Amino acid sequence: MIVLKAAQEKVLAALQSVAGIVERRHTLPILANVLLKKSGSQLELVTSDLEIQIRTTAQLDGDESDYATTVGAKKLGDILKSLPSDQIVSLTANQNKLTLQGGKSRFTLQTLPAEDFPLVQEAADFGPAFSVPQKTLKMLIGQVHFAMAVHDIRYYLNGILFVAEGKTLTLVATDGHRLALAQATLDVDMPKQEVILPRKTVLELQRLLKDGKDDGKGKDEQEQMIEMRFAGNQAKFSFGGLEFVTKLVEGKFPDYNRVIPKNHKNHITLGRTTLLASLQRAAILTSEKFKGVRLNFAPGVLGIASSNAEQEEAKEELDIDYGGDSFEIGFNVGYLMDVLANMSQDMVTVSLHDANSSALITNPEFEGFKYVVMPMRI
Repeated sequence: MIVLKAAQEKVLAALQSVAGIVERRHTLPILANVLLKKSGSQLELVTSDLEIQIRTTAQLDGDESDYATTVGAKKLGDILKSLPSDQIVSLTANQNKLTLQGGKSRFTLQTLPAEDFPLVQEAADFGPAFSVPQKTLKMLIGQVHFAMAVHDIRYYLNGILFVAEGKTLTLVATDGHRLALAQATLDVDMPKQEVILPRKTVLELQRLLKDGKDDGKGKDEQEQMIEMRFAGNQAKFSFGGLEFVTKLVEGKFPDYNRVIPKNHKNHITLGRTTLLASLQRAAILTSEKFKGVRLNFAPGVLGIASSNAEQEEAKEELDIDYGGDSFEIGFNVGYLMDVLANMSQDMVTVSLHDANSSALITNPEFEGFKYVVMPMRI
């Protein structure tokens, strides 16, 4: 039976949209596979890692009958990538094997039964649905994802907090040393819902979301939107023909409003790329263990300095429009470079109270963004 017959690029695109979450090594061997479920000329592709499940449907021709099996996602993807993009490929089922053919190439792959594939049980208590453009969510994730913790024992920090309330969607990430917040406006009024999406879910969403750049195929507006629904222990996203269901991180996220400092008296606004380049140069002479950099604020001048255990030293000076207090403050240079590298706007504003308080970094061109970084003793 012919499961599919289509151009390589079409089959590969459908597979790649679901295959990002497949783990190479898993205690359940079947989770290295993709579930292929055929009904008529439509083929459904499903992958899971027990925490996340992604499903898509594609028109990939083949015989008009019902059939289901699972096959190794990575092997199938690697084989498809090795074939020319315009080549017609076919996948034929025979007993417990699948044969992939393209031109004069032929590959026989082992399968595992479809009924053994563990599908995620969807929650019954999803809240109201709301939508934003895919490019908006991609931008929000891009502005906060770098502040997520990695393998922190405070597991609720290993992800991003999503808060939908009123007409605002807020994303917050923190690792305890810095915090990033980005907001967008919703079209509908939402009752307050907040969930923590796991790190893997966030990075996979970021990979799959379209950034709105025209690919020449004239996609309609609906295809560029992402619909979100939150439940007590799950979130569900529908976009671009994909259905994405994920478990949530349980736990109480810190009160981010209390962390964001207010009423700073010292502000400087300067070119983002200029500041980033100076910090990158200063970072060269910091040590792997100690990433400290000293910022010296004085009227008209920002001094940047770093040193290391070998008594090497880097010094930079930037002319700035500043008439506030003079003081020196230390920061982890990586935390400053992260935020500047993930912003796209030309200018950045740094607000400070004194040498011992957190700095607030904002974006004069995008009011919905705030980044807080704690000082470090140097």
